[in-house]
Amino acid sequence: MKAEPTLICIPDISGFTQFMREANFDLTAQVIPALLNEIIYANTINLQVSEIEGDAVLFFRSGELPAIGELVEQCKTFYKEFYKRIDKLYKEHKNEEDARSISEILGLKIILHYGEEIAMVPIGNRIKLMGEDVITAHRMLKNDIPIEEYIVFSEQVYSKFDEDEFAGFCNWSEIHEGHLDIEHLGVLNYKYVDLNPLN
Repeated sequence: MKAEPTLICIPDISGFTQFMREANFDLTAQVIPALLNEIIYANTINLQVSEIEGDAVLFFRSGELPAIGELVEQCKTFYKEFYKRIDKLYKEHKNEEDARSISEILGLKIILHYGEEIAMVPIGNRIKLMGEDVITAHRMLKNDIPIEEYIVFSEQVYSKFDEDEFAGFCNWSEIHEGHLDIEHLGVLNYKYVDLNPLN
């Protein structure tokens, strides 16, 4: 079981719990799988799927971290394709009582983290990621960011790039800073940008 540097990318559907609670089962059973599939098909930088986690896809890519332009463009593609599918789903189901909730409740947030030592363990036909950095990436979903749709760049990602270049590729939004203080993991610093202006 060899550990190697690995990018973790988690596109996560925001509003998932509320949508599952408020919309009828038949609608949710069609909408959520369609959106998860759209996220998977929108992969343009050779990410691999490790797990599909109900409201999220856990992607990974071993080796050197992609260029900041590639990372940001991939996230923008996830977001734009997600909303194209939202629009199609609303049109397909617009005569149903809960159809409005598709566009009113659901959104997308994306976590990017880079771990120096992540092991890949084959389980069935999937690759299970193991290591502290996998926990870190998942924990960064549980933040107090005051907006619904965003890209989070962990310190292990943004610190690899020139600050001006980073800002240049995220020029549609102000870049914000935040941190989490997590027991056993310590302080997790991150930067984030609002995805909503792209919609």
